[in-house]
Amino acid sequence: MTCRVLAIGVGNELRRDDGAGLETVRRLRGQAGLEVREVRGDLSVLAGEWERADRVFLVDAVRSGSAPGTLHRFDAGASPLPAVFARGSTHAIGIAGAVELARALGRLPAALVVFGIEGRDFGHGEGLTPEVERGVAAAVLRIAEETRGA
Repeated sequence: MTCRVLAIGVGNELRRDDGAGLETVRRLRGQAGLEVREVRGDLSVLAGEWERADRVFLVDAVRSGSAPGTLHRFDAGASPLPAVFARGSTHAIGIAGAVELARALGRLPAALVVFGIEGRDFGHGEGLTPEVERGVAAAVLRIAEETRGA
């Protein structure tokens, strides 16, 4: 079955704020017209996850130096991801690497929007910091709005 709109959350909920992407898509589960996936560890699998989707929202925690909880949005279909998505990843291959590899192989979806939620605490442990909880809530609202407008 072909899905039209897909939200993929990336992260590791055992590294505190690194679970922001996973928590975002969990909160979106059950929304009409939106399929969700969770990806942990090897991000080179992303192209396989989105291969049948027309529009994809990809969500992960980032470390750019912005205030914790800041929601970054970038249209990855239009141009390469900025450095904010490449630096400080807890994954072997980060979001930027996975997206740019898919671009080089001609495997990007028709529309790919990447959301980065600025994290504060990436240490071992569970649960998001309050600032990142607010960033997750903002991401959920934004993706829900953009899904309705699709």
